[in-house]
Order: sequence, then structure tokens, then C-alpha cells
Amino acid sequence: MKFKKNPIFWWASGIFVLGLILFAITQNQIFILGFIVAAYLLRPTLASFGLAKKYVDERQQNLNHRSSNIAFIVMMFACVFFAGYLMAEDNHTFEMFLMVIVIGIATKALFNVLLSKNFREVAPKIIIGVGLLVALFSGMGAIDRGNGIFSINFLMNALPGLIIAGLGILSKYFPRVIAVVLFFIMIALVTFIFRKDIDWATIGGSLIIGVPLLAASIGLWRKPKNTSEE
Repeated sequence: MKFKKNPIFWWASGIFVLGLILFAITQNQIFILGFIVAAYLLRPTLASFGLAKKYVDERQQNLNHRSSNIAFIVMMFACVFFAGYLMAEDNHTFEMFLMVIVIGIATKALFNVLLSKNFREVAPKIIIGVGLLVALFSGMGAIDRGNGIFSINFLMNALPGLIIAGLGILSKYFPRVIAVVLFFIMIALVTFIFRKDIDWATIGGSLIIGVPLLAASIGLWRKPKNTSEE
């Protein structure tokens, strides 16, 4: 397979050179690191969104998808390893790695369904997934405070997530009604999260919950293209 220097190559090269220039001016390593990542991921990102089909053949796209999946797996296990190491050292920085893991898995799951472009059909799956995610981590918070998995506190903490998952099931039968209800629930949840101290954890939690629910509510509101899609 011969590598062709198409416009994507030159755009990626320009991004890399810009990072070098900013690094030389500021001496801040974050610029060179960020622009290297942007340059390297430009082609696969455009290909994943279907924006560079004429510059990426089928074999290139297949290799990109396989390598991306392997890289994602390796990165997730690396985050688990470093989180475990910091946890053993009683260093609460491990929570940042946990957030990366959750964001990575949630993003992959969300785009797996969104890229199918059948929004009315996949919206209930998004809602159910978010609801179970909220129930799981809220319930784990109760366990960390010394409550068992069958305690009232565990069930009460997990209840909001289970309600969201239940709405996801009902959305198959009452899509637009649930879309409105879901929108207000999303606002209430994000408001509740931001009532706590504003830090990277609350911002990340709001994004993980708010963005999928917003996408799902919009998907439920849209009319299906035809009867078979419904």
C-alpha cells in the first residue's frame, strides 16, 4: 500500500509545525503534545466521520479501525493499571484515570449507536445505558460509605438511574412524551451535579450524563424516516 500525500497529509503537517512553533515560543510542552495528537489523529478522525472517503481507501480504513480498537483497549488497561497503582499509594489522583475510563467507554458506546444514523431506534438504548451507568456508580458510592449492596441506601442511590433506564424502555412506546420528560430530567441532574464543588469530576460527570441524554431526547423527537424504521 503506497502512502499518498493528499490534502489531509499537508493539513496534519501544518498542525504539527504549528505545535513546534508554539512550543518554541512558550516552552510549554502541552502545545507540542496536543498538536502531535491532533496531527496524528486527523486522518482517522475524518475517516471515522465519513468526511475523507476519497482520500482513504477501504484497506486503509479497515487497518485504521483495527489499530484504533487495539489502541483503545491498551489505553483502557493502562488507565486501570495506573489507577490501581495510585489507589494502592492512597493517592486520590487515581480518580482522574477512572474518569478517563468512564468517558472513553461512554463515548465509544454513544458513537457506536449514533453513527448508525437511525436515531429513533437507538435513542432508547442510549437512555437505558445512561440509566444503568448512573445506577451503578451511584450504588457504588453507597457501598464505599459502608452500606451493603442490599441496603436501603444502595437502592435509594441507584433509584434515579433505574428510573432513567425505565424511561428508556417506555420511550419505545411514547417517544415524544419521554423526550420532553427526559429533557427536564437532564436539566435537573446536571443542576444537582453542579450544586456540588465545581471541579473536573463534576464537569466530567455532567458531560457523561447530559450529552447522551440530550442526544437521545433529540433522537426521540425526530420523526422516523419510514414505517420500517419505527
